[in-house]
Amino acid sequence: MRSMFVRQAVLSFWPRFWSAFKEDMLEEIRIGDIGFEIEHAIAPRILFRWPLGPFEFMISDAVVVSWIMLAVIFVLAWLMGRKHDMIPQTGRQLISENLVDILLKLCQNAGMSYEQAETVVPFVGTIGIFITLTNLSSLFKIPPPAKNPAFPIILALLTVAYVIAISIHFVGLRGFWSSLIYPKALLLPFKLLDFVIKPISLSLRLFGNVFGAFILMEFIYIIIPVLIPGVIGLWFDLADGILQGVIFTYLSVTYIGEIVEGAHEAAHARQERLQAHTAAKKA
Repeated sequence: MRSMFVRQAVLSFWPRFWSAFKEDMLEEIRIGDIGFEIEHAIAPRILFRWPLGPFEFMISDAVVVSWIMLAVIFVLAWLMGRKHDMIPQTGRQLISENLVDILLKLCQNAGMSYEQAETVVPFVGTIGIFITLTNLSSLFKIPPPAKNPAFPIILALLTVAYVIAISIHFVGLRGFWSSLIYPKALLLPFKLLDFVIKPISLSLRLFGNVFGAFILMEFIYIIIPVLIPGVIGLWFDLADGILQGVIFTYLSVTYIGEIVEGAHEAAHARQERLQAHTAAKKA
């Protein structure tokens, strides 16, 4: 008798479940005007307008999100660095020291000395964390600033300017020039062109990945807003956002390392030529 009751309950459950699923879940899966909705999602949103005489400054969502993430970085920096022990006693200090150690080793592997790496880490670390946090804003359905081309372009120009300035600080103007003409002076036009290509490459890589992921996630939210976006978003919103910050940091360090290492190799080659010339004169 009991088994018959259970069987009847199970048989009656599935029709009711399927009916509720069709009414409440499947109706959420819609097509609509996909092009219009995606165009609306990717368009820059002007949140504030600031009239100043004949000019009007417009503050977009990318600017506001960037300011918020800068504030988050300041808070994180204060929390991570407000108390230090000779032997780390808290997970907070362990995380910050391990992150700094990873960046120091990355810089040294790129060809920098330990002292040079200590100088570079604050900038490249901040840039990497800033890009990562702004990309992760998409987890909260906030458009990431990198979908606006101005954001990656400015970051790329700032980074390449820093690369040139800090490289000259490390090796001097003569060393910087030597890195451009080593091993052959004929390479000078191509190495100068490389400094034009670097910001284009950095900005397009960041913009393309973030913009493409944003469009894909918006498309999925429009077509299947239930369950699937959360699963796919683990990669496109979370993992890919972190990965772009890591790649940007790695390339920035590599650019500096190339100049420093090139200057050292040019100086070493110049020293060898001088020694050979001296030995030839003595002979």
